[in-house]
Amino acid sequence: MAMKEHVGWIGTGVMGRSMCGHLIAKGYKVTVYNRSKDKAQPLLDQGATWADTPKGVAERSTIVFAIVGFPKDVREVFLGPQGALAGVRQGGILVDMTTSEPSLSREIYEAAKAKGVAGIDAPVSGGDVGAKNAALSIMVGGDAEAIDAVKPLLECMGKTIVHQGPAGAGQHTKMVNQILIATNMIGVCEALLYGHKAGLDLKTVLQSVGGGAAASWSLNNLGPRIIDRNFEPGFFVEHFIKDMGVALDESKRMGLSLPGLALANQLYLAVRAQGWGRKGTHALMLALEQLSGVKG
Repeated sequence: MAMKEHVGWIGTGVMGRSMCGHLIAKGYKVTVYNRSKDKAQPLLDQGATWADTPKGVAERSTIVFAIVGFPKDVREVFLGPQGALAGVRQGGILVDMTTSEPSLSREIYEAAKAKGVAGIDAPVSGGDVGAKNAALSIMVGGDAEAIDAVKPLLECMGKTIVHQGPAGAGQHTKMVNQILIATNMIGVCEALLYGHKAGLDLKTVLQSVGGGAAASWSLNNLGPRIIDRNFEPGFFVEHFIKDMGVALDESKRMGLSLPGLALANQLYLAVRAQGWGRKGTHALMLALEQLSGVKG
C-alpha cells in the first residue's frame, strides 16, 4: 500500500496513541479524533491532522481505525450520526481494534457492506508494552481482500497478525485471550502474595519461576510492576471487567459453564469497588492483599 494512503485514527488513549504513532513514523498521513483533544496532542505534534468528529476523520481517510473503551463507544464512533460510517466513501475500510462484542462487529460489517465499505474487527493483545514496541498480537475478523489491504498498516503495530475468520471471529479470539489472562492473573497475584508472606525476595523468586513451566506474559511483564508497587495501567481494570462480561455473555449463549472466568470477574468487581477501576489489571493484588490483611 502506498505511503500516500490517508489513514484515520479514532481513540488516542494508552494503546491508541502508540499504535497511531507507529503509522505516522512510517510515513502515513493520519487524521485523528479523540474525545479529549489534549490526549491527541502528542500525535498532532508528530504531524497528524485533527478532525472534530469521527465522521470528519472518515471524510479525509481511505482506512479508518478505532480503539476506544466500551461497546457503546464503538457503536457511537462507527454507527452514530457523526460516526465514521457516515463519512467514509465507497471502497473505504473501517477497522475496529477495540475489544468489543462479536455481535456488534457483525453489525458494523453488515452496515458497512450495505454502503460499499469493508468492516474489520481487529482486537489486540500485548498491553501498553506491546503497543509501544509495535509487538502486538492482532486477531482479525472480516473478508480476506480487505484484510490484505490493511495488513501493511497492521504490520506497523504488531508482530503476530492472524486472520481468524469472518466478521466477529477476531473478537471471539480476543475473548479466548481474555479468559486465559483472567485466571492466570489470579495465579500471578496469589503466588507473589504467598512469596511475600513467606519472606522471600520476590525479584529473586521471579528469576527462578519466570523461566520455567510457571512462566507467563503476565508474570514476566506485570510481576515486576507488582513488586515495585506500580499499578498504573497498561490495561484498565474497568475495561477488563467489560471484556469478561462479554465473554460470560457469549459463554451463556453457547451453553458453557466457565467457573474460573466467573470467579475472576467477581474478584475484579471487588477491585473496582475498592476504587481501583482505573488502575492496571495487576491491581488485583491490592484486593487480594485486603482479603488477607497484608500490607504491601
